[in-house]
Amino acid sequence: MRSPDELFTIHREAVFDEPPVLVYAFAGFVDAGSGVRIAADHILATCQHRLLASFDVDELLDYRARRPRMMYVVDHFASVEVPQITLHEVIDGQGTPFLLLTGPEPDYQWQRFMAAVDLIAQRYRVRLAVGLSAIPWPIPHTRPLGLTVHGSEPSLVAGHVPVVGEVEVPGHVGAMLELHLGQHGFPSMGLTAQVPHYLVQFDFPRAASTLVAGVCAATGLVLPTAALEPAARKADAEVAAQMAANEEFATVVQALEQQYDQLVAGVEGSPRGALGALSAADVISGDEIAEQVEKYLSSLQDPPPAEG
Repeated sequence: MRSPDELFTIHREAVFDEPPVLVYAFAGFVDAGSGVRIAADHILATCQHRLLASFDVDELLDYRARRPRMMYVVDHFASVEVPQITLHEVIDGQGTPFLLLTGPEPDYQWQRFMAAVDLIAQRYRVRLAVGLSAIPWPIPHTRPLGLTVHGSEPSLVAGHVPVVGEVEVPGHVGAMLELHLGQHGFPSMGLTAQVPHYLVQFDFPRAASTLVAGVCAATGLVLPTAALEPAARKADAEVAAQMAANEEFATVVQALEQQYDQLVAGVEGSPRGALGALSAADVISGDEIAEQVEKYLSSLQDPPPAEG
C-alpha cells in the first residue's frame, strides 16, 4: 500500500483547545433518501466553517460510476462539478469547533483511505468519531423516524434499544471506518436513520434532520435543524398527494402505521421499560432488514448499456 499521507492535502492548519469530534458523512451508497448528503450540506450551509484538507479524488473515485455534472451553454461546455472529498473545521452554535469529513463514498483504495483518516484523527487528537448513514426501514413517514445507534464501546450505545439482532450486510466505507477507528484506539460510533422504504429514492429531508439531531444528542454539539423543516414539510405534502391519488399506496402506509402504533403502545405500557418490553417478535429480524436493504441497493445499480 502506498503511503496514506499522500492521499490528502492539508490546506491550512487548525489548533483545537480540546480534542474535537470528527463527523464523517459519505453520500451515495448507504444514503437512503439522501439523508446523509442533505445533512452534510445543511451543516456546511448553516454553520461557520473553513476547509482544512481535501482528498485526491482521482485516486478514490470511479468517474464512470458517478459521472461529473457538466453545464453546456449554447455552443460550449461552460463548467463541470468534480466531486470532492473534503475535511472542514466547523463551528457549532456555541462556538465549539469540530471536524466534518464529507463527500461521495470512495470507490477505490478503501484500506489506504481509512489509514489516511486514521492519520487525520491522530493529527487532531479526535476524541470521538461519528459516522452518518441512512437505510430503508418498514416505518411510515407519518410517524417519527427511528435512529439506530451503534458503536465501538458499550458506553457509546448505553440507553439505546437494539432493534436488529444479527445480520450480514454489504460493507461500506462508513461502517468499515467505524470498525477501523475503534480498533485503533479512537471511540467511534454510527448513527443510522431509518427511512421509510417506499421513499428511499427521493430526497427525504426529515432523515437529515433526524441525523443532525442525533449528532447533537451523541456529542453535545449544538447544530440547527430549523432550516430543514420547510423542505421536510414540502416532501411530506408531496407524499400525501401521492397517497390521495393511489389507494394501494395509502393502504400500505396505513398498515405500517397500525404496526408502528401497536409496537409503541406495547413498549410504553410495559412496566419493565422500553428494553424489557421488546420481545423477540418486536425486534425486526435480520431477514426483514436484509430484504429491504437488498432491494434498495439493487436499485442503485447502473442499468446495462444500450446496444446498437
